[in-house]
Amino acid sequence: MPETLSLTLEMGVVLGILVITIYLFAFEVVRVDVAAISIMVLIGLTSLVPGYDGLVPPTMLFSGYSSNAVISIIAVMIIGAGLDRTGVMGQLANKILKFGGSTESRVIVIISSVVGMISSFLQNIGAAALFLPVVNRIARRGNLPISRLLMPMGFCAILGGTITMVGSSPLILLNDLIINSNEAVPDRNKMEQFGLFSVTPIGVTLLLCGIAYFVFLGRFVLPVIQDKPGESGNMLKYFREVYGIEGEVYECVVTRESSLIARTLSEIDAAGRAGWIIAIRNGNELVVAPRGDTEFWVGSELAIMGKREAVYDFAEEYALSIKNEMEVFSEILSPSSAGIAEVVIPPDSSLIGKTVRDIHIRNRHDATVLSVFRADDVIDVGITDLILQSGDTLVLHVKWKNLSDIADQRNDYVVVTDFPREDERPEKLKYAAGFFALTLVLVIFTEMRLSTALMTGAVGMILSGVIKIEEAYSAIGWQSVFLLASLIPLGIAVENSGTAAWIAQEVLYYLGDVSVWVLQIVIATMATLFTLVMSNVGATVLLVPLAINIAIGVGADPAVFALTVALATSNSFLIPTHQVNALIMGPGGYQVSDFMKAGSIMTIMFILVVVGMLNLLYM
Repeated sequence: MPETLSLTLEMGVVLGILVITIYLFAFEVVRVDVAAISIMVLIGLTSLVPGYDGLVPPTMLFSGYSSNAVISIIAVMIIGAGLDRTGVMGQLANKILKFGGSTESRVIVIISSVVGMISSFLQNIGAAALFLPVVNRIARRGNLPISRLLMPMGFCAILGGTITMVGSSPLILLNDLIINSNEAVPDRNKMEQFGLFSVTPIGVTLLLCGIAYFVFLGRFVLPVIQDKPGESGNMLKYFREVYGIEGEVYECVVTRESSLIARTLSEIDAAGRAGWIIAIRNGNELVVAPRGDTEFWVGSELAIMGKREAVYDFAEEYALSIKNEMEVFSEILSPSSAGIAEVVIPPDSSLIGKTVRDIHIRNRHDATVLSVFRADDVIDVGITDLILQSGDTLVLHVKWKNLSDIADQRNDYVVVTDFPREDERPEKLKYAAGFFALTLVLVIFTEMRLSTALMTGAVGMILSGVIKIEEAYSAIGWQSVFLLASLIPLGIAVENSGTAAWIAQEVLYYLGDVSVWVLQIVIATMATLFTLVMSNVGATVLLVPLAINIAIGVGADPAVFALTVALATSNSFLIPTHQVNALIMGPGGYQVSDFMKAGSIMTIMFILVVVGMLNLLYM
């Protein structure tokens, strides 16, 4: 370092805020976006000290919300939703099945390659969410274990995010952090921003290594989980084997002798596998997924799904008359109109921490929750009071048109089941492809800011009718937006206060005289460990200023060290804390040990490839 730095009071305050930030993220005291906003407000409150402008000038406190990174992420999410609306995922599934057939290794290569390339231009969580129903369809048609397909897909979606500078939030954020750091570093150490394809050789190498890893070592590290989503080629057999749900629906009538008369559905809604009442007609009112306060009358007609013996026992107990065939509900509950679907609760869902009763899925979407799949457990008793967790898979009986509404709420739900959508717009595919291509042209061949180029494509999709404005708003992951925007002031405070330089000085002192390679591996390992216990955005904001100052201290290229951090924060394979891993955990039936087994080698490989490629390209 040019000179020895001493710890100041201002640095001490910043260090205290860093400790609070790490604690909030690691232990999930509150949601990560709430934690980030709270930290931003705390930084703003430091301006109350008399004669002090605060750790960040008040005029810059909310600058993150208009930053290039935040606008870019919003635009990428809209573009991804537009492509999804054209039905391109279903077409991809058909192509993959055509070329991949039912050979596991061939399917893994095709799926992983495609999702990796898509993830290079979309957020990796978005690419994984888009591909969940695709992989489900492929697994069922090809009679392949989905547990052998989902993990390669998820890992390669994460790896694909390193192929371009818009593939993951840390890489999108990196150029903004470099701009902030340039204000504090000496002129000789000023850094240039990275272009869209600056990381492409590194990302492609990572993706190819990841695919090769699963092709050659997959048989040893991938679990074969029986009776989990996707194990059966027949849909009704699949739900029967996995969830104990029989697909048959029986139509019954409440007789005058029935003890159900004047009682409500909530009083008998704990039937579980003994039978689910999925529709009721009282008089002229026919309701699918009736509310808990729905009363039974003499003559009420019920649609009950369950095993034949259980339904007949239920009918005998409550004096119900079972019809010989479906009459009232035959059309509304036909396979072309309704059916069973799986819906995953993603990591950033606002439903986490609420009960099934709290989310009012019956009232809002006319859907009946048949059971909940969590880790290795199928929960079908006491469902209404079950507190939802990230990765829970809800098994619903629902009309397809209502499932479309659920699918549109992609921040709260990810629909795994492939289903007929009336609102797909395949005729708009040429417009979606055209505006996507226009975006790439603007990014590659012009000096236009990344956010402006991406927003051009997003607005084009809206104006051309590929996606409606309401759908565009729903497609935006607002938790990610607020998380990113609120943490940017923390990065500014760490850099401008000299805290990053002081930490770098101390790190170098304790490490001693080591090579640049060793320092890069240390930084990459730190970023990997940080991102296992907190968001990758948070880890990037905290470590990029530190990496830059370490590089300056040893005379290395600070931009390369910063890029090391932004890449290494995607190294999230050991435990299911990354959004993509949490998303696939339920549908794949995985346990934490499965991620540790497959992810340990991948983690080491990731660090070695990143450090090796960075030195090959930039050193």
